[in-house]
Amino acid sequence: MARKAIVLLKNEKNLLPLKKDIKSIAIIGPLSDDKYSLLGAWHCEGKVEDVVTPLEGIKAKVSPQTKVNFVKGCEIREKKNGNINEAVDIAKNADVAILVVGENSNMSGEASSRSSLDLPGMQQQLVKAIHQTGTPVVMVLMNGRPLSIPWEAENIPAIVETWFLGIQGIQTGHAIADVIFGDHNPGGKLPVSFPRSVGQVPIYYYHKNTGRPPTEHKFTSKYIDLPVTPLFPFGYGLSYTKFEFSNLKVMTKEANKTTKIFASVDVQNIGDRAGDEVVQLYIQDVVASMTRPVKELKQFQRITLQPNEKKRVEFQLDANELGELADI
Repeated sequence: MARKAIVLLKNEKNLLPLKKDIKSIAIIGPLSDDKYSLLGAWHCEGKVEDVVTPLEGIKAKVSPQTKVNFVKGCEIREKKNGNINEAVDIAKNADVAILVVGENSNMSGEASSRSSLDLPGMQQQLVKAIHQTGTPVVMVLMNGRPLSIPWEAENIPAIVETWFLGIQGIQTGHAIADVIFGDHNPGGKLPVSFPRSVGQVPIYYYHKNTGRPPTEHKFTSKYIDLPVTPLFPFGYGLSYTKFEFSNLKVMTKEANKTTKIFASVDVQNIGDRAGDEVVQLYIQDVVASMTRPVKELKQFQRITLQPNEKKRVEFQLDANELGELADI
């Protein structure tokens, strides 16, 4: 369950998965070895002593010959420099730097609103400092809400969203290591949209159309200082393999005065490793008596395909799933 919840947000030049016999790794960040935060908010009977941290999971995964160095770098919420300079030093001498950053568990749940969605504390300064070393960087995010990370998304080559994986995710460190080193191919998709800036909030995929949808024309619904689109949209998520969709068919049938809609598509794994794909069915009604969302997710199926395997995915909708019931 923990592995299935992880979402791969970016993987430039196929930096991931890493090889287990890599010579040296710098593990950096305040959440790298934070057992308490990994339980997440509202962890109830979760026991800290049961938690496997990313640091522990990575050490258990790599070759005995791999040199693993760890420096916290900074605290999560404090505006202090911490030991960023020490983190830079170990990154300079590593083949790859794994940055584990985000929010601690007390920043999610009840009474934990934030006025900013940036990485809290000095973490963004830490990320930038490690990036400037020139060492390839894998950023592992842990957070209970979408974060605005436009600089990181543009500059960091690999980003893995792991959330807080809950009481049943106490082996979190192993799940994250499985993804980073390729024992599990990530197939999770985002259940929320990531904004570019807190100024875009509220931002969600099923918003209703405006009277002036965004276009190149000045007087339409958009921003003058950033794109109107999210940084990472709802339903987004990458894989270590590639999938091809083809032969889409949509048809309707009427029986017993009920209209049913059937949609189907062929999905093929055209990559070189097995992987999961989440096939998502959205609808849109462009002309209706009531205003409707720009699109709505109605059904989805998560399937596992071996290399070159093809599967026909089918959905069935009733007519009443296409509208919005109004109690007038």
